[in-house]
Amino acid sequence: MNTSAAPVAFFDSTYDEAMTLMRESRDYLTHHDRAERAKMTPEAQLWASCETMRLTARLTQIMAWLLIQKAVHAGEISRIDAAAAEHRLSGQDVCDTTGCVEEVILQPKLMELLDRSHRLYQRVARLDSMLDGVA
Repeated sequence: MNTSAAPVAFFDSTYDEAMTLMRESRDYLTHHDRAERAKMTPEAQLWASCETMRLTARLTQIMAWLLIQKAVHAGEISRIDAAAAEHRLSGQDVCDTTGCVEEVILQPKLMELLDRSHRLYQRVARLDSMLDGVA
């Protein structure tokens, strides 16, 4: 019986979720963000820019971690190598916070993307913590 199939399926669904979120974020930022941001105060525009960077940082960290896990499951790197510091989820100071969302009213779609990316980042952080003690 192949016991490695379940983790692969789990990471595949998480990977698919991350890719969907990345596409939605790209589409929103490319096609709608600029027009919506033009209606905001300069201070709110600055906060929206900061939160957009936070969104991008989260998605980048999540995808990098998931790609490492795919490499482990494909036999390209070992689980011990994947547990090394350079392959772990990072950016907690920026990514694992909600930023200014309580201080400034941002675009509803941006708020949704931020919330979804934060929840996904937290889930991946819990998975990453399971690697503690592997290396």
